[in-house]
Amino acid sequence: MIGGLRRMALCLSLSVAASAYAAEGTKILRICADPNNLPFSNQRGEGFENRLAKIMARELGRKLEYTWWAQRRGFFRNTLNAGRCDLVMGVPSGFEMALTTRPYYRSSYALVYRKNAGYAPRSLDDPRLRTLRIGLHFIGDDYSNPPPAEALARRGIIRNVVGYSIYGDYRKPNPPARLIEAVSRGEVDVAIAWGPLAGYFAKRQPVKLEVVPLPTPAEAQAQPFEFSIAMGVRKGDEPLRAALDEALARKRGQVNKLLKEYGVPLVEPL
Repeated sequence: MIGGLRRMALCLSLSVAASAYAAEGTKILRICADPNNLPFSNQRGEGFENRLAKIMARELGRKLEYTWWAQRRGFFRNTLNAGRCDLVMGVPSGFEMALTTRPYYRSSYALVYRKNAGYAPRSLDDPRLRTLRIGLHFIGDDYSNPPPAEALARRGIIRNVVGYSIYGDYRKPNPPARLIEAVSRGEVDVAIAWGPLAGYFAKRQPVKLEVVPLPTPAEAQAQPFEFSIAMGVRKGDEPLRAALDEALARKRGQVNKLLKEYGVPLVEPL
């Protein structure tokens, strides 16, 4: 009984907070985003985060306004937390540098390889991965390793791994796409990429590619392959978060359709 009353009180407080946000004088929803980072965002509004931002702005009765900033180290310090915007469209759920909404999707790292390759690995334990050329994104100038790289190293799969910077050459469109293009061109046999990148760019290659989501290996729980993604507002901005949570609940079906359109491999539950 007490638990039920607490949940009712929480729902009421969220609704009041959302109503308070809707009543504010401002009519602008300010977004900080990367201008060259498909499938998430670009300056032409072609990413799924751009389109989700339009849905949220419409639901909140706001006009969109963007601050463009390359998503590198210092992005949140220089954008959201510097007051340049109110909202970042994609952050890990519970991200410590922001106040996060409920997650709107959950995805995982994925294997990508040619459909006609003659092999079809479904996990990192496939013995063929010991001899195939494996492409991986690394992050930053210090070659920080994503979770799959650590998992491969634990299996002794090191010498046949090829690194591709996720930042790449920012003068060219969509730098993360180079890894998936390398599979298409035959530079590597298999790529391991974050699911939304894998699904989106695999669909846009001149050859057919297979995308296989990877569950977190049993021994790698401290470094999961799966992540829930939410929106992030400044800490303390509970009214905006509550309004966004209500909008997400109303538009759940439309959001799912949008993610499917962009080829995002979805993992349940959120």
